Amino acid sequence: MKIWVDADACPVVVKEILYRAANRVPVQVTLVANQFLSVPKSPHIAFVQVASGFDIADNEIVKRVESGDLVITSDIPLAADAIEKGALALSPRGELFTADNIRGRLNMRDFLDTMRSSGVDTGGPPALSQSDRQAFANHLDTLLSKANN
Repeated sequence: MKIWVDADACPVVVKEILYRAANRVPVQVTLVANQFLSVPKSPHIAFVQVASGFDIADNEIVKRVESGDLVITSDIPLAADAIEKGALALSPRGELFTADNIRGRLNMRDFLDTMRSSGVDTGGPPALSQSDRQAFANHLDTLLSKANN
């Protein structure tokens, strides 16, 4: 298993959890972003910078991800593409996207996009809470344990 991180919007605290996991397990963690990111020096942590533009980082992750890999993202279409390729997808809030729940999430995302484009203020997501961080760390540990058995 390799871990691919949609790093442009990934919270710093989630990246730090991933850095620790990369060295503890060990597992390859690759962050993909369209802006430079400083990552810890480790043979298990890599950074790929892509050109700026809509979905360029997402497309790079989809191009590289393989069945059995894990994608960390809050981007629902990216999660759907990863699942379609046989990968797992986990949000920074610890929600595991699956073939069973991704279609409903895509529908809700599209609905909210339609609302926003018609002028309705749908608000943004709440700040990442301590329970979100814990849910992410716990789900990550569970997935890494399964992958190493």
